Amino acid sequence: MTGERSLSQGLKRGAVRRCPNCGQGHLFRGYLKIRSECDHCGHDNGQYPADDAPPYFTILLVGHLVIAPMLFFPFIWEWPTGLVLGLTMPSVAVLTLGLLPLVKGAVVGAHWAVGKSG
Repeated sequence: MTGERSLSQGLKRGAVRRCPNCGQGHLFRGYLKIRSECDHCGHDNGQYPADDAPPYFTILLVGHLVIAPMLFFPFIWEWPTGLVLGLTMPSVAVLTLGLLPLVKGAVVGAHWAVGKSG
């Protein structure tokens, strides 16, 4: 690592699923499984606990930025319930599952920046 740790740097590197320490190595070895050691710099990324924060922040983001504004569209209230759910639920599910690894990476990056370890 070169220079000081900054929160914005940790959040950016984590959100793009890179090692927050070097920005080069992969942070995940699967969909949500953190690599215990960076494949580029050898930093121990497994020491940063993400726990329940990523799902919480993902639900918070999707709920406030997608679900709440969606309630202002008239079709939500006028169309049959089955049709509305059939159109909106898949897109909300895909968005939620797509955001979850980005948010988890950002949480790990934030823990790296503040020096919190498990």
